[in-house]
Amino acid sequence: MYLHIGEDILVKTDDVIAILDKQLLQSSPIMQEFLDKKQEVTVNLAKGSIKSIVVTDKYIYYSPLASGTLKKRSLQKSILIDE
Repeated sequence: MYLHIGEDILVKTDDVIAILDKQLLQSSPIMQEFLDKKQEVTVNLAKGSIKSIVVTDKYIYYSPLASGTLKKRSLQKSILIDE
């Protein structure tokens, strides 16, 4: 299955490691350090404010969609066929 994370980007749900709320950035210096070290594989999809962070096996995405919305989408059946 695939998960739409914003700006016409789909990721395979099997590749998603974590969906994190943006508030974690403000409260966790360890998370901020992790993201600083991974800047070369970070993709900002939010034209406005960042609401969540999607960590996959290859990239880290800053998403304009809330983590709760992404969670609900990840649990829905997809009409796309995973080949």
